[in-house]
Amino acid sequence: MSRVSFEKKRAQQPVAHPAVVPVRVFGAGGASVGGTSVVAAPGEEIQQAVLNHLQRLAISIGAPIRATIHDDLAGCVVPLEVSADGSSRVTGQVVRVAAPAKPGAAGVSSQAAVAAPQGARDVPPVTQSASVSAGSVQAPTGQFGPAPVMSVTKPSAPVTDFLEPEPAPTTATPTPARGFDAVAEEVLGDEPVAETAEGAELLSEPMTRINEAVRSGRIEAAAQLADRTVTEATAMLGPRHAEVLHLRELSAYIAYLGGDPVGACRQSLDLARLRRQARDAEAAYGNVQSAATAWRAVRDPEEGLRLGRDLIELWADLTTEPGPAADDPRPLESARARMVRLTDRAARAARP
Repeated sequence: MSRVSFEKKRAQQPVAHPAVVPVRVFGAGGASVGGTSVVAAPGEEIQQAVLNHLQRLAISIGAPIRATIHDDLAGCVVPLEVSADGSSRVTGQVVRVAAPAKPGAAGVSSQAAVAAPQGARDVPPVTQSASVSAGSVQAPTGQFGPAPVMSVTKPSAPVTDFLEPEPAPTTATPTPARGFDAVAEEVLGDEPVAETAEGAELLSEPMTRINEAVRSGRIEAAAQLADRTVTEATAMLGPRHAEVLHLRELSAYIAYLGGDPVGACRQSLDLARLRRQARDAEAAYGNVQSAATAWRAVRDPEEGLRLGRDLIELWADLTTEPGPAADDPRPLESARARMVRLTDRAARAARP
């Protein structure tokens, strides 16, 4: 079914860069990104958790994210730009700031010196800020300071499978955007997109607010709006209505951006089953691709194996039926290869 614009069909236009996102790193385990709380996972540095969050924002708007990072842990303020591929670059002057005084601590000066991040140049106080290679590109190392004088080394292992390369297409024939890519295109469009004229009339206002929240980086607010809209639309239209399924695709995408790949994967798999039951092979395959994208970001190997079994079983079933899944078996083989890696990781983790 062709999709309907609320007023006119979307014109593909470049998306403007968002405003600078304020970031505050409070300590080893907590930070705030644009007012949203970010917590490091076990074994993860808080700087890397913040960079991952900024990367997801960059993916959501289709453009690099600029942020001003006040890192209490490292004692510096860093203007940074993070791209959708996870790379980052310093965009201005990095300055050292005093560590915040502990409440009730006597004799602690607000101008106490703090150690610079490892490998960073000595940066004077704000009143005498010095420039640092603005515009130089850095690998995503989990550090906010300027690039060290020595060559930047890559991390020994990725923090998650989120940055694993997607399987390359087997042909040069252009394919329509599917999965989260298709949802992102709609979010970045000039107007919300509906499945039916009925949906265009009923859901214009809430979808506009949801898309605006995603574009501005207010992922938590977008998730709350999306959940409420799905509940209301389900009550009005029924759980299998095209508009409800469309809204749930948006909700899954927002869950992925918000750092809940497990929830995003489960919801996408549920949608794929419903689409398959409706004999919509194209939409079902799009939901499977969304599930696969979210699955690659799942860190826990045991959880990854559980979700992977459900994903591959459904995916394999789709390849036996006419449709795009049968036309391109290579991504499924890539998913099976990841299951082997997850099995190895789970076995290593289980060893005493």
